[in-house]
Amino acid sequence: MTDHLRFPVGQYEAPAKPDAETIAAWIDDIARLPQLVRAAVQGASETQLDTPYRPGGWTVRQVVHHMADSHMNSFIRFKLALTEEVPVIKPYREERWAELPDTRQAPVALSLALLDALHERWVLLLRGLSDEELAREFRHPDSGIIRLDQNIGLYAWHGRHHLAHIRLITG
Repeated sequence: MTDHLRFPVGQYEAPAKPDAETIAAWIDDIARLPQLVRAAVQGASETQLDTPYRPGGWTVRQVVHHMADSHMNSFIRFKLALTEEVPVIKPYREERWAELPDTRQAPVALSLALLDALHERWVLLLRGLSDEELAREFRHPDSGIIRLDQNIGLYAWHGRHHLAHIRLITG
C-alpha cells in the first residue's frame, strides 16, 4: 500500500508549542469539518459508501462513523482534562469499533448529525479556553502525556486525514 492512500495529507507532526494563530486555525478546521464531510458524501451511492478507500482499509461509511466515534471520545477527553488533574483516559479499540454493526451498516446521516452537534459544542468549548486551560494535560496509556493545545492540532489533522480518505472514493 502506498503512503499516499494511507496518509493522503501526510502524517501529523505536532509543534512543540503551537502559537495562538495556529490554534485558532486548527479550531476553524474543526468547526468546518462537519460541512466538508457532508459535502464529500452528498450524492454518494451505497456502493461508494461501502467501498474501502484502500486495500485493507475502511469503507467510506466506516470512516464517517469512525470520525463521530473518535471525536466524541476526544471531546470527553478535553472535558476530563479541564476538570481533573492529568486524568488517565480510557483508550478504545477503534479497529474493533469499526467492525460493529452500527459502523458497518448505519446510514451516514446519523454520524453527520452527530458531527454537526458535537463540533458545535466542541468549538464553543475550545474558543473559550484560556492559555492556562490549553496547557492542561491528560495521560494516554499508550502515548503518554498530551497537552490540550497539541490535541486540538491532532484532531484538526484527523479530520483532514479522513476527509481525504472519503474524497479518494467520492471525488
